[in-house]
Amino acid sequence: MITSRANPRYTATCLLALLLAWLQPAPAGEVDAFSFDDTPLEQPLHYPAWFKESFLDLEDDLQEAVEGGKKGIVVYFGQKRCAYCRMLMEVNFGLPDIVEYTRRHFDVIPVDIWSVTEVTDVQGETLTERDFALRERTNFTPSLVFYDADGREALRLRGYYPPYQFRAALEYVADDHYRKESFPEYLARGEDTMKFEPGELNEEGFFSAPPHNLDRSRFPARRPLVVFFEQGECHACDVLHGEPLRDPAIARLFRRMDSVQLDMWADTPLVTPEGRRTTAKRWAEELGLFYAPSLIFFDEHGKEILQVDSVVRFFRLHNVLSYIESRAYLREPNFQRWRVEHYKGMF
Repeated sequence: MITSRANPRYTATCLLALLLAWLQPAPAGEVDAFSFDDTPLEQPLHYPAWFKESFLDLEDDLQEAVEGGKKGIVVYFGQKRCAYCRMLMEVNFGLPDIVEYTRRHFDVIPVDIWSVTEVTDVQGETLTERDFALRERTNFTPSLVFYDADGREALRLRGYYPPYQFRAALEYVADDHYRKESFPEYLARGEDTMKFEPGELNEEGFFSAPPHNLDRSRFPARRPLVVFFEQGECHACDVLHGEPLRDPAIARLFRRMDSVQLDMWADTPLVTPEGRRTTAKRWAEELGLFYAPSLIFFDEHGKEILQVDSVVRFFRLHNVLSYIESRAYLREPNFQRWRVEHYKGMF
């Protein structure tokens, strides 16, 4: 059960318990949050009845939420045929404690990233829902943006995350932890008890061997680069390697890039694509990573193109790789705009 205003020791203990549950595969008969069919849904998805029926004036929505004693609002960017959105609705919002805690502390405002209905943002600017989603670079749905009582962004989640991390995100904002630490730092307080050590990672034939001098600022490469940030004893990592990466089409696309695997908890020395000397652990911290596996893509000159730092399956991963491998980022640096032009709502 999520509690509000928990003391730090209790919070760390709860985070640890949730982390231990998250690291394990789902028991037989239960939904695995990391293994599902992510092709577009045949039937459109419906919002939960408790989502707010909004006139899409987020200033008014925020004021009403605060007057109702809530911490703020959550803007949900979704698609009606998005399998990841269904996971959020059926798995995360299928848990009574998550629903109760969310409703107690926030009003949730749905935004359809394909709609041309007008929305007024928390600063008073009016634009279509689609343009709003493009401006906010909600590359992966569901994306959730938490706004506090002052209209400031407190947290942004890009893509689908399992219940453990979603619960932590809710508490992170509701208990004002965002005012004094980053979300990765907040999670790390619970994970510290685990004392993560570098562990055995899943190998792939297309991974480049160390040492990792990834400097592309002085030495431009001929191919894009993808860096896999992973960790040992990671069920989500096992699923990625055991399922999507076993797909011949996906593996073939990765072989057309330079690929590097790093343990995000290790002190492995490296040179970043922009030419800085650091370690895998420090670099992961600088990038704000809290989810394993995370895939970060860079262009031939070391500029970051895109982060995939949430649950990813066959369909989404193949489309990301197609965008990268085709060099579409050279003519359209906004992945979501490229998606709008090329996939017309089917991603």
